[in-house]
Amino acid sequence: MKLATIRSVCCSVRVRASGSRFSGMSRGCLPVETINSRLTLRTASTVTSSGTSSTLTANFGKQLKEDDWSECNRSVGEVVQNTKEAIATLQRRNPGIQPLLVILQAGENGSMLEISKKVAGKIGLNVTQICLAKKCSEDEIIEELLKLNDDPKVHGVFLHLPTSCLTSRVLNTLKPEKDVDCISNLNIGRLVRGDVSKGFVPPIASAVLDLLGKYEASLKGKSVLLVGGQGPLRLALQCLIERSGMTVQTNHWNSKTLKTQVMQADAVLLLSVGNMDIPPSWARPETVIIHCESALEPDDDLIDLPSTSGLAYLTAAYRAQNVTHGCCRWLQEQQYRPWDLYSHKLQPLNPVPTDIEISRAQTPKPVAQLAEEIGLLPEELEAYGRNKAKVQLSLLDRLHSQPDGKYVLVAGITPTPFGEGKTTVTVGLVQALSAHLKLNSFACLRQPSQGPTFGVKGGAAGGGYAQVIPMEEFNLHLTGDIHAITAANNLLAAAIDARMLHEATQSDKSLYNRLVPSVYGVRKFSPIQISRLRRLGINKTDPASLTPEEISSFVRLDLDPSQITWQRVVDTNDRFLRKITVGQASTEKGQIRETGFDIAVASEIMAILALADSLKDMRNRLARMVVGSSRSGEPVTAEDLGVSGALTVLMKDAIKPTLMQTLEGTPVFVHAGPFANIAHGSSSVLADKLALKLVGRDGYVVTEAGFGADIGMEKFFNIKCRASGLRPNVMVLVATVRALKMHGGGPNVSAGATLPKEYIDENLSLVAGGCHSNLKKQIQNAHLFGVPVVVALNVFKTDTQAEIDLVCQLAKECGASDAVPCRHWSQGGRGSLELAMAVKEAAGRPTNFQFLYNTEMPILEKIRTIAQKVYGAEDIDLTPEASSKIDYYNQQGYGSLPICMAKTHLSLSHMPDKKGTPTGFILPIRDVRASIGAGFIYPLVGTMSTMPGLPTRPCFYDIDLDPETEEITGLF
Repeated sequence: MKLATIRSVCCSVRVRASGSRFSGMSRGCLPVETINSRLTLRTASTVTSSGTSSTLTANFGKQLKEDDWSECNRSVGEVVQNTKEAIATLQRRNPGIQPLLVILQAGENGSMLEISKKVAGKIGLNVTQICLAKKCSEDEIIEELLKLNDDPKVHGVFLHLPTSCLTSRVLNTLKPEKDVDCISNLNIGRLVRGDVSKGFVPPIASAVLDLLGKYEASLKGKSVLLVGGQGPLRLALQCLIERSGMTVQTNHWNSKTLKTQVMQADAVLLLSVGNMDIPPSWARPETVIIHCESALEPDDDLIDLPSTSGLAYLTAAYRAQNVTHGCCRWLQEQQYRPWDLYSHKLQPLNPVPTDIEISRAQTPKPVAQLAEEIGLLPEELEAYGRNKAKVQLSLLDRLHSQPDGKYVLVAGITPTPFGEGKTTVTVGLVQALSAHLKLNSFACLRQPSQGPTFGVKGGAAGGGYAQVIPMEEFNLHLTGDIHAITAANNLLAAAIDARMLHEATQSDKSLYNRLVPSVYGVRKFSPIQISRLRRLGINKTDPASLTPEEISSFVRLDLDPSQITWQRVVDTNDRFLRKITVGQASTEKGQIRETGFDIAVASEIMAILALADSLKDMRNRLARMVVGSSRSGEPVTAEDLGVSGALTVLMKDAIKPTLMQTLEGTPVFVHAGPFANIAHGSSSVLADKLALKLVGRDGYVVTEAGFGADIGMEKFFNIKCRASGLRPNVMVLVATVRALKMHGGGPNVSAGATLPKEYIDENLSLVAGGCHSNLKKQIQNAHLFGVPVVVALNVFKTDTQAEIDLVCQLAKECGASDAVPCRHWSQGGRGSLELAMAVKEAAGRPTNFQFLYNTEMPILEKIRTIAQKVYGAEDIDLTPEASSKIDYYNQQGYGSLPICMAKTHLSLSHMPDKKGTPTGFILPIRDVRASIGAGFIYPLVGTMSTMPGLPTRPCFYDIDLDPETEEITGLF
């Protein structure tokens, strides 16, 4: 028999089964100090280091009469009652919690379980016994301990094992916070030092001190002799007895001085007795002698304690009290608390070095350290190397009752070729909040695509002294989420073409036999096939029972090749894949059709990743994805193709956000990066939800919207906030003096050309023009949603003080709650302190958030509302194709979905060259498409390319690797 043979759960009928899942802490959790006060512990109890039980004997020395055993009973009763009250108080505030003790033992002896069960039954504590083979190995014990360490439902572990099994490796594998017997080196060290605020006192030691106190009015000055034994128990007893004011002597059984010491002692504790005994004539009549025996037989009644088991029950009661303490401590760790965050100090240089030089000069904290600082448990972290890790979604269950922090959105004015710096503002703001104001804060950013990294834009980790590190890892692959999306997307594309081929070349009967094969003589539908039958209205589960008509309906999706909307993806800018022809090989039997590639982040699966709020939600969304229409006009989904479960499998790790850090050591979630033109362009709902729980009630989560506020902010509010249920407290609107000058009428700029003097020299007129046009309109757009606005002026070295002052003044006149200059790029978090204070002030005010439109409005009216209220259009103009698509979506029941406009980000209008605030224009709607899985309708305004192309001189010209140091060069 190799490993665990028995797992039995023993609990009182008055308590929940120990297997019930703890779903988190209630909002009104009692502080641990309040619960502990109900325990009135003399010592915080635990079990013997060797796992042996204890008995009290009275055959010599001071004769313990019936009254003495009543005192022992009374001690048990007091500890039981105090612990019972503590658990009751705990459960009133935390109905889902049930303290659990696990006894890990070798062999199937049930004596310890019986004692513990009886005590637990009186208290309301759950006990589970795990029986390993009698001669189990060290590795088998450790394997069980590792499972118990990672189980949040287990609050205490008692190692009822032979001394030979309690090796240093075993003892120190057990987590100190679950070591209710105080046998690990760390807990023993804490006890010796006198600090048991995080550790425990051995229950046997607590029981012995309790009894000594019952028999002696005052312990101070008494002498105690410890005979035999060694290790943690002896050390713990010695330390605790000395702290009680008694003197301690130790001796061994074959010592010549043993008789003399026994005669002089007020109390004698016999450890590891075995067959050894002390003659009654050695002890004075008033001496109290307590035996710690290795054998213990269970008794029938807790109230009627015989002299051979009284100490064992008292020990078990103190152990139960330790488990309750452990549970209280665990709950306290789940409560909101300011982080004890170690912040990196910055020493900004002037001139500011390149981004990659700044990033490389700062050594990140190990991600495990960062996780511990922000309150993550080790089991909630999946490390990907030293600098980044995935975070388990189970965190949401653990902290479900934790109040959310403040929710801050960073958006920008309409983008210009200069770049406004939304990401640097986001990073600089959280550095200021966390590293300088000491407020819990999180940045939530999108994962960059490989396309721009090697194409034109470069990296997306921020810049200067406000960036995520290591920036190489941030910008290249990260944890492989985009590759998972690519794999899932292309699996679905392959499934589409394969299905059309097989339907075109096989009869109904052949298709059916292959789709529902007989395996070992058994033929049955898979769950996903039963789901398809239900959608067809066929309520049958026996494959032999379908009629020919039902079989034909089941096996034939009858996809119309001209109506397929699903394309393949690749995470590279490759314009030559925009339109391709597939099926040209002779093996494809003439199934030739035109299709194309999108860049990976334009896949609907990316949008789903960003909007899903659980693994189940993602699975359902993937199933709903529409890939095309049948020849009869019916939508065909991924679920119809039978592939949605496989897509979920490919995405199971991608759904977890990735934890990284800023230059100043503050936490960042990097997750998802949907294409901001045809999707909503924001990081994930899950990253925001996890971060809001981690920062707690007084913390801040700062996330970013793609492009200008007219696209990114509008979609964030109308789509992402609808999906998440989250409501923002404040919006930060990013602007630069240069961008405002362009919106104020400044000349166009082109890459590589000399910058016009208007953008270098002071020009207050252009600045004022940009403020009164684009900046004012974007502030008004935010107010449509009832959200206060703080303008962050991203300062460049060419900006004059007069220009900076003018922007801040006019922004407030245009309706901003505040407007402040930011110098995070050159100074880090210290350069954004004024912004952090302004955000804190604005976020503390009451908000009146509202959506721009009701989703039950007709699709046409929702489009018109966005065009007129956000863009400033006079009206919209639909092509016949767009109008017929709207009719089709209404017919299919998609009319209540929100709208995700796909238009140029370079202007409030559909005309990229129209800066400022264009008016009087008619917004043309060329086409209307749907992402049913993601959950939105996206009208196309003009031509939208979903596959960028490489420029004449891409970024990859400068990117290289030093083969000796493996350092990457050329990223920016």
